[in-house]
Amino acid sequence: MARPASSPQPGAAQKPFVNGFTVTGQPLTPYHSRLYSLLSWQRPRHTAISYVTVVFTILAARFLPLLRWALKFVYLSLGIAASMEVLGRAVFSRGITTDARPRKYYTIPKDTVESVLEDMEQLVDFFLIEFQRILFVENLTYTIGAFFAALVTYSLVRFLPLWGLTLLGVTVAYMGPLIYINNKEFIDEQINALQDIINAQTVHVKEMAETRTAHATEVVRHYVNDYRARAHDYVVSTRARHATPEAERRLAKPEELAGLQPERGREPGTGLQHADFPAAPQTDIVPEVRAATPITEVKREETRTPPIAAL
Repeated sequence: MARPASSPQPGAAQKPFVNGFTVTGQPLTPYHSRLYSLLSWQRPRHTAISYVTVVFTILAARFLPLLRWALKFVYLSLGIAASMEVLGRAVFSRGITTDARPRKYYTIPKDTVESVLEDMEQLVDFFLIEFQRILFVENLTYTIGAFFAALVTYSLVRFLPLWGLTLLGVTVAYMGPLIYINNKEFIDEQINALQDIINAQTVHVKEMAETRTAHATEVVRHYVNDYRARAHDYVVSTRARHATPEAERRLAKPEELAGLQPERGREPGTGLQHADFPAAPQTDIVPEVRAATPITEVKREETRTPPIAAL
């Protein structure tokens, strides 16, 4: 058995109606649902009235002197109030405007101010959230549409005045969804055909890019291998030029090395033999000094020898 829906208590605070969420999880403002129902022509009467009201306001701001009328109303009201006050004090000894003064001046209730401020806050949040959703491509179709709208506006701002540009934008915003709703099947077919053409061109461009990339990679690889082989040959030839004679000898043939070996009995690197050198002495080189010879005689013999300088 289903439970009956519980009615909200009088003192409980009611939660605001949620119209959806963004991709970041933030709830949308009530203006999203209001604007969607207004521009989608779900209630044609309300949409038509709002369109006529907006258009009349734009034309009135352009062609009617609203500011002059407002200033005229202000100075006429103040003039009438002052005249009535002066006339009443002169005739009746009391002011007529003073007698019409209310006991308490009119003020705006706090609840009304809070509700107006809340509506203003939601309106600002609506424009801010929609701008970010378009900027960060939450919906690609909306972002592309906003791009073309901004581009067309930038092109027309040099030729149309501000009121004309505003009137054109409001007309497109109201009449665009109506035209789409009445010709939805035809427009969807054209959009699908355009998407197929774009996808085919994208695939073709992708294949061409892959082919060009593979060809360029092969050419670069060929040149790299060629230069690598040339560098290797250059390094090998340079090392061969600067090789030592010993390395050349090692690389020589055996019959060539046979002619370079020294003959037996000769010292390597010279043309001399063992017989060319004198025989080594067999006795002591320094003679023994006789013990009978006195030391004085030896000194005399040393003094008798002429000095080396005299030679």
